[in-house]
Amino acid sequence: MTRYLTGAFLCFLLLTGTQTAKAWGPLGHRIVAEIASFHLTPKAKAGVAAIIGNETLAMIANWPDFIKSDSTGRYNHTNPWHYLDFPGHIDRAEFDRLMLELKGENLYSQTLAMVRELKDPRTPKDRRRFALTFLVHLLGDLHMPLHAGRDEDMGGNKITVYWFDRPTNLHRVWDEHLIDYQQYSYTEYAGLLNRVVTPARARELRAGTPADWLWESHVLSDKIYDRTQNGDKLSYRYNFLFVEDLNSQLTKGGFRLAAVLNEIFK
Repeated sequence: MTRYLTGAFLCFLLLTGTQTAKAWGPLGHRIVAEIASFHLTPKAKAGVAAIIGNETLAMIANWPDFIKSDSTGRYNHTNPWHYLDFPGHIDRAEFDRLMLELKGENLYSQTLAMVRELKDPRTPKDRRRFALTFLVHLLGDLHMPLHAGRDEDMGGNKITVYWFDRPTNLHRVWDEHLIDYQQYSYTEYAGLLNRVVTPARARELRAGTPADWLWESHVLSDKIYDRTQNGDKLSYRYNFLFVEDLNSQLTKGGFRLAAVLNEIFK
């Protein structure tokens, strides 16, 4: 197993990693991971530390996107792990039927696979690190609504829009632009989102299964598609319409990642 990112090599990838088709972008993934770190049980903290040492969840959260720049092709098989497309405006019954018919590796199947690997005491340490790193990332992906979007436009990548008159695409608006517009560091953003969650709300956020959470993301993707058309000029009004949804998804991702890790390392 190739050594994982440390020191100068990590800094290099932080500077050079591409942004194509990423969920949340680096800032969003770090926000999700940082929120999760606030809610780990002592056993989960110990279990995570045994795998990644003094690194934090936020530090490893973006590695599955950075490796898309690896020119050797050794990680190409992980590209389909980051998303799962569905037709628009289906009901939950149709969603569940399609989930049962899934073939091949995808966001849902590999989220469950990483959990299984981490629970299995026979999994070698290097593979445990790989699984933990991907699980942290995939739980973020799962809560980015356009990673449960539509195949025909590649989750909004083919929908051209303008963000404050700058040409971009709908996927990237949700990857980066909306989060960057809030003007917080990932630690500030995670702290602000975490601070307003009551114990009762936390219990609600942790409820459900990865399939339930993916369904929620898909429902939100329908709302986004309905309110965003090719060629739209997006700015203050768009932020007003969706900032609560954005914050909710980041918060859900963080609390649910913690819940999954707490279950793995209980």
